[in-house]
Amino acid sequence: MDAQIDTLTPAAELARDNPVRVPNESAAYRAARTALLAQEIELRRNIERVAAQRRALPPGGEVTGDYRFEGENGPADFAGLFGDKQTLVLYSYMFGPQRERPCPMCTNLLGAWEGNAADIGQRVSLAVVARSPIERLTAWKRERGWRNLRLYADLDGAYSRDYFGLLPDGSEIPALNVFTRHDGTIRHFWSGEMTGPTADPGQDPRGAPDPAPLWMVLDCTPDGRGEDWYPKLEY
Repeated sequence: MDAQIDTLTPAAELARDNPVRVPNESAAYRAARTALLAQEIELRRNIERVAAQRRALPPGGEVTGDYRFEGENGPADFAGLFGDKQTLVLYSYMFGPQRERPCPMCTNLLGAWEGNAADIGQRVSLAVVARSPIERLTAWKRERGWRNLRLYADLDGAYSRDYFGLLPDGSEIPALNVFTRHDGTIRHFWSGEMTGPTADPGQDPRGAPDPAPLWMVLDCTPDGRGEDWYPKLEY
């Protein structure tokens, strides 16, 4: 991958030759936009480099816990979450039994994923786990109008504790984990590890690339994400 990138046309050259011109733009705008375009090209290339480095990770730790879940179609063990796929993407939803309503930020993310869940499901198994009873999760799913996301209750919280959805003090955090299954062995492949200590000054902890389309859209606007705004469950 690195050798391929080394042969790419320099980003500044690609940006300079970009033919796009917006009606009535000034020379100052075009100069600044060309400089920004070069950085955007570099960002795209770095995203590709990071993705390649992620794919090249050595085998992760074997999953040995006796994790038990309850889905909309009944009980399931960890292997059952894979269905007929060899890769499982599992999101820990902040919707434990102590919450009257689920986390708005998690809900916003999952609402966007709902629209892509059927497509994602063609390549990997995508599932959502929370610690509330399955009846509560399915009622919420109906309220949101979700059809394609697969929700599971973590029956004893063991998975949530082991894979970072539940902290030792009992507080919940969102967790995104990816697992693989080969020759009957299930292993952890990757998880988001950008938590509070990794956040830059003035920023909330978040991963990169950000898995929420909400932020991608707002990052393209003059005011950006803002400093004190978060999504709500209702407006």
